[in-house]
Amino acid sequence: MSNRTPDSLGMWEATLSLPEQVESACNQELNLNGLPSHDDVENVVILGMGGSGIAGDIAVALGGPLFPVPVSVVKSYETPAFVGSGSLVFAISFSGETEETLSAVEEAYEDGAWVVAITNGGTLAELAKEWEVPLIHVPGSIPQPRAGIGAMTIPVLVVLEQVGLFKGAKDWISESVSNLVKRRDQIDTKADLTKGIAEKLNGTIPLIYGSSGIGSVAVDRWKKQINENVKSPAFGGVYPEVCHNELAGWGLFGDITRQALSLVQLRTEGIHPQLTRRMKWVGEVMRESVSEVIDVEAQGENDLAQLMDLVFLGDIVSLRMANLVQLDPGPIPILNELKNFLKGEV
Repeated sequence: MSNRTPDSLGMWEATLSLPEQVESACNQELNLNGLPSHDDVENVVILGMGGSGIAGDIAVALGGPLFPVPVSVVKSYETPAFVGSGSLVFAISFSGETEETLSAVEEAYEDGAWVVAITNGGTLAELAKEWEVPLIHVPGSIPQPRAGIGAMTIPVLVVLEQVGLFKGAKDWISESVSNLVKRRDQIDTKADLTKGIAEKLNGTIPLIYGSSGIGSVAVDRWKKQINENVKSPAFGGVYPEVCHNELAGWGLFGDITRQALSLVQLRTEGIHPQLTRRMKWVGEVMRESVSEVIDVEAQGENDLAQLMDLVFLGDIVSLRMANLVQLDPGPIPILNELKNFLKGEV
């Protein structure tokens, strides 16, 4: 972890403290008065964008086979028509000023939904206090939304357990913390995977593939962390869907793609055997079309632990990639320009 380029926002420190962030988010005292009972909840809707929105993606990936009610993620200004008095709605915004989330949560509240707000402050916190709904604070020490994945994801799982929709959530979280500590202990040792992956990806555009479910969330996280920390293009695909279309597109321009692209395959345990066979076959075939084929195996005793393991590895890889090209990973000037444009300041 030496010889790093400037890290003006402390992204390395925030990333390496993910185990403590997850544990703290699980153990914090929450004022959850006013939550509905298990029988009152007909559906769960999670509102959020960018680094805040991934909390919803994680809940959906974990809850698909487990939760007794449907869970949906909304990354837009409007809520689905079914949102109403039987809906438990989580509004997640790191800053509390995300315009899409604010618009959607106001609509949900007006439609009679139960609302839980997760934020660092801003307008969302003010609305939660005005409406007298549960408000969960995200620590202000976290430098960027994408560095707060634990602080914004874990409270959703804890609340769902308290309502009776996710039994055993805290046990899963505890295993995740232990697993993250083991991965962190490997950093800068011979067991550290991240240096070699970053060096292989350096100078190419990463193409991230993974299986459906938690694998798809990991793919999205790797892609977006490379986008934001490295300021580099990155693309993702999910099995088995890529085998029905995208795979056909990697033959014609092999001379170009072999120089420009590298493939990373994120592997998790417990997936359908046919997905394992597909990933192996595609990896072999794609060696003719990309610069590198890199397999990353998740470790962990449950789905949440495996997902957070891949998240942690991808975050470190992206920071190492930024270091290799001498970039400060924290600031994202282009996104600030967009926000100013939308406010009419440009």
